[in-house]
Amino acid sequence: MRKVIASEFMALDGVIQEPMWTFKYTTEEILAIKKEELFSADALLLGRVTYEGFAASWPGRTDEAGYGDRMNSMPKYVVSTTLEEAEWENSRLIKENVAEEVRKLKQETGGDILIFGSRKLLNGLMEEDLVDEFTLLVYPVVIGEGDRLFNDGQKESFKLIESKAFDSGVVLLRYKLDREEAQSQ
Repeated sequence: MRKVIASEFMALDGVIQEPMWTFKYTTEEILAIKKEELFSADALLLGRVTYEGFAASWPGRTDEAGYGDRMNSMPKYVVSTTLEEAEWENSRLIKENVAEEVRKLKQETGGDILIFGSRKLLNGLMEEDLVDEFTLLVYPVVIGEGDRLFNDGQKESFKLIESKAFDSGVVLLRYKLDREEAQSQ
């Protein structure tokens, strides 16, 4: 079964919104991790806001590493009740029955499904127990306001899969949901 993996840039205070503050901390090592992450998945699952931002900036972009080509060519599933069409190459809208559609995607053969950003979608999928892992790049900044990864009052338990600190002060944290612990809460 395919896994749904959430990948987020996060400030120390949990803010994930509009992560322009990440650029000054980007290193070749972090770019390599993001490339490996993208190339190990074979589909993107995006909420409307993230999709619209990506669709405005990625089409036509290329780079020597092939990241832009991969972003543009891979299947993209866009969850939105307001979009009429998803014009970015290889995009398909999911307008209703989101949990059911994601369950179907997870049952298909293929690689993992990657979620970038898309906080509302992500939290909805977590409520349905459809997110398997989190890859967090935690940045040494406090933003002070903005959308945080988890909703107030939300309770989850995780098992650490991997951690790595970078010289830039960024920390990579990979977790899988600890479903046994979450059920006992």
